[in-house]
Amino acid sequence: MGLPECGDAEEGHALTTSAFEPGRPAGTDLSNWREAPQNRWTFRHAGELVPSARIRAAAQSESEPDAPTKTLDGLEVELPGGARSDLAALLFASRADELLVWKSGRPAYHWTAPDSDPREPHLLFSVSKSITALLAGILEGQGRLDPQAPVTTYVPEMAASPAYGSASVRDVLDMAVSLEFEESYLDPGGAFARYRRAMLWNPCPPGAAEGDLLTFLATLPREAHPHGMRYHYASPNADLLGIIVERAGGAPYATLLQALLWQPMGARDDAFVTLDRRGAARAAGGVSATARDLARLGDLVRRGGGGIVPAAFVGDLWRGGSREVWLAANDPFESMPDARYRSQWYAVGDPDDCLCAIGIHGQWIFINPARETVIVRLASQALPLDDAIKLATVRSFGVIARAL
Repeated sequence: MGLPECGDAEEGHALTTSAFEPGRPAGTDLSNWREAPQNRWTFRHAGELVPSARIRAAAQSESEPDAPTKTLDGLEVELPGGARSDLAALLFASRADELLVWKSGRPAYHWTAPDSDPREPHLLFSVSKSITALLAGILEGQGRLDPQAPVTTYVPEMAASPAYGSASVRDVLDMAVSLEFEESYLDPGGAFARYRRAMLWNPCPPGAAEGDLLTFLATLPREAHPHGMRYHYASPNADLLGIIVERAGGAPYATLLQALLWQPMGARDDAFVTLDRRGAARAAGGVSATARDLARLGDLVRRGGGGIVPAAFVGDLWRGGSREVWLAANDPFESMPDARYRSQWYAVGDPDDCLCAIGIHGQWIFINPARETVIVRLASQALPLDDAIKLATVRSFGVIARAL
């Protein structure tokens, strides 16, 4: 049986919702939901546009103290382009939705944009990758996942895949698969557009096949160089990691995240993850969560896994990764020139030994272990990538950590 046409979405997987929903910008649909200005609403309502699974929070018996506000608003930082102003000005100028800072395991500062609601889970984009990797680390600690094993051990459907048929789980974790794929966020055609149609994030032209993630992943071609030799950032790797996690864990992604990480760490709010037409989770970029739970997750990593994620796996995020593999990439980061990449996290390589998770449109978890600081930034930047905002943001994190 062939894949359904675009207009034949399966029951329960409607691709649009009512135009009369309170607060929803007029005309918002799958063709424009990641664009400004409507992305300020859609990034907190992705589940109303794309099929999603709920990740339930832990039951709570006591309240949590609110973080102080205003205390750092006047802190002098660098704006995009090099001028200097206060932190609040940077947050407004860069279309931030929230900035939450934890110091020594407790909330220390919270800024929220006037039109943002911190109670609503925010789409994390590629910060999802880092969460998925923590799940892989938990399963590794339980003896259910071997990072050195071939991908085909867990996903035999990849045996005929030009790229993944000969790759290891470690290659996938470290974005070191020899893969021919360009992360072209704004390209309306080509492989990346097909990829987003397969995850139900984009509409597809009339008469085109909708597809699904697993089928799409199996078609990706390989580059000429060996696996493991070159860092090449490609979101399909993390979606495949999500499928590997499901196969190794024997349950859907949302179920595993809820049981192994979200509830054990004491998450206060439900999270969500978008799904493709066959129910596969968008592990590379489809998780939505609140800033306070991301801060809790970041602090868990800062503390070596907190007995939930194995300490050896967390320690390897800082110690592992190859500078040679990173430097072989074609896309070095001006904002983090000394970085390494390990298990879907960035080791910054700065004097404070910082670690971070990054998502397009301005999503961050930034961990400064030397200063016991975790910074979460959620945003609705107009462009997926903005180097000037990124550089100013990273520099502001250093200023914030030193000020507390």
